[in-house]
Amino acid sequence: MALLVQKYGGSSVGNLDRIHHVAGKIIQAKQQGHDVVVVVSAMYGETDRLIQLAHALTHQPDPREFDMLISTGEQVSMSLLAMALNAKQCPARSFTGPQLGIHTDSTHTKARILEVKTDIIQRELNHGRVVIVAGFQGRNEHGDITTLGRGGSDTTAVAIAAAIKAHECQIYTDVDGVYTTDPHLLPKARLLPQISFEEMLEMASLGAKVLQMRSVELASKHSMPIRVLSTFSEGQGTLVTFEDKIMDKRLVSGIAFSREEAIVSLSGIPRQIGIEGCILGKISQAHIEIDMIAQNTTAQNTIDFTFTVQRREYPKALKIVEELGKELGAISVKTNAKIAKLSLVGIGMRSHTGVATTMFQALGDAKIPIQMITTSEIKISVVVDETHLEQAVKAVHEAFELDKAHKPQLQIAIE
Repeated sequence: MALLVQKYGGSSVGNLDRIHHVAGKIIQAKQQGHDVVVVVSAMYGETDRLIQLAHALTHQPDPREFDMLISTGEQVSMSLLAMALNAKQCPARSFTGPQLGIHTDSTHTKARILEVKTDIIQRELNHGRVVIVAGFQGRNEHGDITTLGRGGSDTTAVAIAAAIKAHECQIYTDVDGVYTTDPHLLPKARLLPQISFEEMLEMASLGAKVLQMRSVELASKHSMPIRVLSTFSEGQGTLVTFEDKIMDKRLVSGIAFSREEAIVSLSGIPRQIGIEGCILGKISQAHIEIDMIAQNTTAQNTIDFTFTVQRREYPKALKIVEELGKELGAISVKTNAKIAKLSLVGIGMRSHTGVATTMFQALGDAKIPIQMITTSEIKISVVVDETHLEQAVKAVHEAFELDKAHKPQLQIAIE
């Protein structure tokens, strides 16, 4: 018998038929002798509907009231699932994040979990009940409801799994697991049986939407294995675990991408020590996350400072940078809000050369200009025009033969 935490996303509980289907999967796990804690997202499209309602009233909703609103979607799905289980003679009780004792900091819409109380979970499990928890939400020190950001139900599930020392955290979604790239974009994408925490963290941070980045960070920190599975088909899915437990080590595991990117550039800044900290400090004070950064010194002894942000943060970042440009005496502010980021990820990059060459040659052969480049030990990221993204993913995927076994990839790198 195992203690399992199962998380079901919005597509898994998107309508009553699907909620009945999820109830059946939970009952099956119970019949196998497992204790089950379930975390649910809002029904598919519900959070977007609530966000649209808020923005229809005001362009800048009060953050506290915004969290109060968008946290209600999960309360609907958790109670419906509990009703479905109880109707099938499987005892279940549902709880909101605050009711359960999920404590967070006070950063509305992007809160971080500080503590998960386990007494209610243990009490309910001891009574043989399935515990159902609303994902994506918690309570701050003032008693206000907070939300954890997009994909926050993944983080709720991992945090609970770590707190109760579950055997595994199972993330059920509408895909069979983690693929070499998005199978909706590229049908040739291959399902990965295993992937390391480090690779998954990179892919999540770079745009892969299978798991929220914070959930992977938390799982790695607490040594909590995550298994990504399909709600709608049978299979072993993808196990996210430590690198030393992966038997089939690949040079490149996958390609992540993000369409929602924007470039902001300050050009012709008079050169001075500490200018970078000044620029980044102003951006971070506005709680805007910067991704890629590039800096060039010109022949005129001025600096061009360029960075990327998520497109939803672009208007706010642009306003700050325009004010900074005037303060710093910059010549111009240049922007492009229609870019995409493509990233190659693989733990095998540590010990093999030639990966960047193969990637850049593939993009060059496809006539795709590269606007920015950044690298780390296990990733290479490039910025391209958004209109070139699909072509770029296909070109790089084919260059590394990611739809095939990993041996040809090693040959490419060694040559």
